[in-house]
Amino acid sequence: MAAWTAKRFWKQATAVACDGGFTVRLDERPVKTPAKTPLVVPTRALAEAIAAEWDAQQGLVNPDSMPTTRMANSALDKVAPQFAEVADMLASYGGTDLLCYRAEAPRELVARQAAAWDPLLDWLAESHDAPLRATAGVMHIPQPEPSMARLTARVHGFSPFELAAVHDLVAISGSLVLALAVTDGRLAPEEAWTLSRLDESWQIELWGEDETAAESEAVRRDAFLHAARFYGLCR
Repeated sequence: MAAWTAKRFWKQATAVACDGGFTVRLDERPVKTPAKTPLVVPTRALAEAIAAEWDAQQGLVNPDSMPTTRMANSALDKVAPQFAEVADMLASYGGTDLLCYRAEAPRELVARQAAAWDPLLDWLAESHDAPLRATAGVMHIPQPEPSMARLTARVHGFSPFELAAVHDLVAISGSLVLALAVTDGRLAPEEAWTLSRLDESWQIELWGEDETAAESEAVRRDAFLHAARFYGLCR
């Protein structure tokens, strides 16, 4: 990456308008992705968030502290060149969605899942005309082909930048339904995260929390919430 150096050399990072959207300049040097693609993003808000990450670097550049920059790079270098494949892969989650595979026991967990997840499946059926079937256990059940076709069309309707965020929302939660509920404004990101961890929360209530597992969950939660923020910055 032309501007991605091991040590800070610039005095100021700024978001500026450019052909096709907005970019970030380090002094007068435009930022590029690791694949040497000009970093052009769709909104000023997103460019400003990226510029803030670059301005926050002191001494050695730490890419781990720049999640917005990394996701924008991914949108340009990975998602855009293979958009159809990525969209199809994410849409396929609807066929094995977390919300469709329920516990067989105990009764309290079955009831908790139904109370939390059924309204979202009802919402998907009404708002997207894409009803999905729920089942108890882990044996695969086919979903209605018209529903899968409509969900695929919805996912293909995202921009590459939006799809980069949706990728993380889906992959981290295991649920296309929850991801769409976030992007459509049906759920707040924090609420969607909580609903995705329903089974884990049940286990914690029974057996207590494991410190190592809790640390891993915190990292995943932060990544999920960041993906939701990134999606908002794209619009």
